[in-house]
Amino acid sequence: MGWYRAVKEKLATAATKRDAKRKSLVPTSPTAPAGPTPHMGSSAVVSSSSDAAHYEMKGNTIIVVFGASGDLAKKKTFPALFRLFRQGFLPNDVKIVGYARTKMDKAEFHSRATSYIKKSDDDAGLAESIDKFKDTLTYVDGDYDTGAAFDVLNAHLLEIEAHYTSEDKNRLFYFALPPNVFVTVAKNIKEHVYASPGVNRIIVEKPFGKDLDSARELLSSLKQYWSEEETYRIDHYLGKEMVKNILVLRFANVAFASCWDKSHISNVQITFKEPFGTEGRGGYFDSFGIIRDVLQNHLLQVLSILTMERPVSFSAEDIRDEKVKVLRCIPPIAQEDTLLGQYVGADGKPGYLDDDTVPRGSVCPTFAATTLWINNPRWEGVPFILKAGKGIMNGRYFCPKSKYGIQFKDVTQGIFQDIARNELVIRIQPSEAVYLKMNAKTPGLQTHAMVTEMDLTYNRRFAEAKIPEAYEALILDALQGDHSNFVRHDELDVAWKIFTPILHWIDGKNGTPPHPSSYPYGLRGPQDLDKFIQKYGYHRTTANYEWPVTNLAKA
Repeated sequence: MGWYRAVKEKLATAATKRDAKRKSLVPTSPTAPAGPTPHMGSSAVVSSSSDAAHYEMKGNTIIVVFGASGDLAKKKTFPALFRLFRQGFLPNDVKIVGYARTKMDKAEFHSRATSYIKKSDDDAGLAESIDKFKDTLTYVDGDYDTGAAFDVLNAHLLEIEAHYTSEDKNRLFYFALPPNVFVTVAKNIKEHVYASPGVNRIIVEKPFGKDLDSARELLSSLKQYWSEEETYRIDHYLGKEMVKNILVLRFANVAFASCWDKSHISNVQITFKEPFGTEGRGGYFDSFGIIRDVLQNHLLQVLSILTMERPVSFSAEDIRDEKVKVLRCIPPIAQEDTLLGQYVGADGKPGYLDDDTVPRGSVCPTFAATTLWINNPRWEGVPFILKAGKGIMNGRYFCPKSKYGIQFKDVTQGIFQDIARNELVIRIQPSEAVYLKMNAKTPGLQTHAMVTEMDLTYNRRFAEAKIPEAYEALILDALQGDHSNFVRHDELDVAWKIFTPILHWIDGKNGTPPHPSSYPYGLRGPQDLDKFIQKYGYHRTTANYEWPVTNLAKA
């Protein structure tokens, strides 16, 4: 992907000029510090809001992690920061400050921040790297509601910045927080911890509201304190290698680009499976449900990149403009295009309602399949089936599995009868892969067609490559001022327009809520799932097909 970054660098100057004209997206912001701008050989003064948007934090940088005592920070944020630190991608002499309500001493904070770093016996330098990483870490405890607590935090940051040799100040604030404190924290940062002069950015985790009205309220409240260019709304799926790879697969291969439309594609399925249930976290899940948790953000983001038109360039706004255009062509989801399920206990595994943290009698779906339609010349009539569920069978994998499959139309009949369809499958996780299901002659003296595949499995083809975790890629993008893989405010707005009517139906806001179909823990989903996807034209591959190896003795 080296050429990809090179192209982005060449386009940075043009993109900066273009972005400066987008008044609705680039409001006035404070002057940024003098220092090296990205993609330039020598240092230059950053003197405009557009320059600040693309300013790369290379030095004099503090990363503040709010919610530093929570699971998200412990399991995702700090491990990602460590991997970037170890590979030399964090700014020079970076300092990382944790902030949370929990009172902790230095040793306890260091232990929590490094507890989920993956350890390996054959990694001789790991212990030394962890010790060096700990040297960058400090911690401040305080509440999220009072300005005085943030004054204490600011005093700590000023103490760190007192050792800078220049006036540059870069502060990146990561919200590993529940959404009910987003606005309060954003306000207190702006009023008490905002570096001026300096470049300030916030990274905000989903969920961004619960429906269209609440999302608009949240967006409006945050905009009172932070400009669009300073705000990075993180959807970690946009940082996954195989999601970022869609642009290259689509637009750098004529073989794919020429058949990427309604004339050749029958249907598209985008799937997410979790082989576990709520496991004591049912209270949080029940207030959101599987659609808000996965479909409205992660899977819709995949769909938008799969279906958008070719962008003018790799600049952030050109990519996001095309995503918004295609999302605006999707009408709200219809009830008849939706299948809901809820897992029940099976094989010793408890059901959703067996979780003590789940409200008694809840009808919250733990599985959902929804079909979206895109009313534009390229995609009219093609069903896009989004599926996600908990307690779902994952084959040999014991971690979340996600993929998208593009099933092509039937081959012309005549010499072939009942032959399998071609299908392009991209597995996002685990074990990243791209493979094309195709028909070929069975080896031997007879002429029989069988389903096989052209297979690009990453851990075989790129044996020495280390694929970064999604959070690594996105934190690095935020440091570099690259919004390409973050959600823009108008993109979020149109996404909620698509899903809000179906969510209000499920929540019972327009009458009695629907009761999801039961499915046993460990199965693929509700009993009607096959019937549901078949009504949109999906044809399952022949039963004797096995990926990645087919045993001809059994075929």
